[in-house]
Amino acid sequence: MKHVYVAGVDEAGRGPLAGPVYAAAVILSPDRRIDGLADSKMLTSKRREALFDLIQTHALSWAIASASVEEIDAINILQASLLAMRRAVENLSTQPDQILVDGLYCPKVSMPARAIVKGDSKEAAISAASILAKVARDREMHKLHAEFPCYGFDRHKGYPTAAHLAALHAHGISSQHRRSYAPVIKILFKNI
Repeated sequence: MKHVYVAGVDEAGRGPLAGPVYAAAVILSPDRRIDGLADSKMLTSKRREALFDLIQTHALSWAIASASVEEIDAINILQASLLAMRRAVENLSTQPDQILVDGLYCPKVSMPARAIVKGDSKEAAISAASILAKVARDREMHKLHAEFPCYGFDRHKGYPTAAHLAALHAHGISSQHRRSYAPVIKILFKNI
């Protein structure tokens, strides 16, 4: 009997004002259970980091992909998220028979796809994907912090916190800020 491979897919970073959007796809192994999988937003940073390593070691197949700030600004955040998801699915070493996607929309892929609202808390494979995407994006934001320390990306990961907005007003926008987002647009027009 042929085994059916189901990949969970999720993204991280739709809401921030800066940085790329990340997505991951994970096919869990039926032989190697990973305890503690949950929606990445419900886990501590330390727990996500530990699960990140476990998922990469124990999953049958996994892939992480992203869409750049330039792509987000060119095609909008929803389309960029779907693009990152498609890239993740296409980069899996094992071709899935079906994908389950967190949220309302599915990327354009060659296999059947189903969107599940709050899927990251309902399907283990989606939970695993949410963890990979979140950790990978957080790591990227730490790298960007080293390049642009005045914005505090290491703390708020690009989200529109009061500290981030204050830094934007004080320092202007960086090459990593999404120029299609309203708070960034306001600062762009203020400086013209």
